[in-house]
Amino acid sequence: MAGPNIARRPAPPPSPNVNAQEPRDLLENKLAQLRSLTWICYGGGIDWHDGAGPQHLDNVLWLVADLALETQELHQRSEAARHAGR
Repeated sequence: MAGPNIARRPAPPPSPNVNAQEPRDLLENKLAQLRSLTWICYGGGIDWHDGAGPQHLDNVLWLVADLALETQELHQRSEAARHAGR
């Protein structure tokens, strides 16, 4: 089983140039985000102020920020491809 370091958040957050990161770092980031998302969805009696609550909330917000950035980049690539086809 993985050690507790999986849930650590990199400092600073991942840069938009994700190609500069090692695959193991990217995988560790995604595992931390998914673990926190699962914890928030299914964790009973979540205390948002103490314990693991704040860290998991930070990880989920980090996940949302990553998804927004990736979606924006995908939209820009899609638009560029659409305009290139004209």
